[in-house]
Amino acid sequence: MMTNSKNNTKPKIVVCLGSSCFARGNDEIICVIEEYLLKNNYCDEVDLEISGSLCQECCADGPNVLVNGTIYNHADPCVLPDILKNLLPERNNIQNHNNNSQEQ
Repeated sequence: MMTNSKNNTKPKIVVCLGSSCFARGNDEIICVIEEYLLKNNYCDEVDLEISGSLCQECCADGPNVLVNGTIYNHADPCVLPDILKNLLPERNNIQNHNNNSQEQ
């Protein structure tokens, strides 16, 4: 399990699902998060906490994503993988290396 070294809690992502943020593209943000987790073998509720929230009161700045207490306004699906990489390091290379070692 991945933990935050400051307080031994799991990393946390909260996606605003208010109608304004959703209309501004949070559906794409959710897809990017799901794809990153799947690609790197992370499991919601095991390795991190991911949830949706009602309006975060920043409608004009949406879409909004809260990552470990830091709010990202105007969240960009192209930048989100870098944010996720800092929060949850890529695992796909480790797993591929392990699979290659087992084959030999």
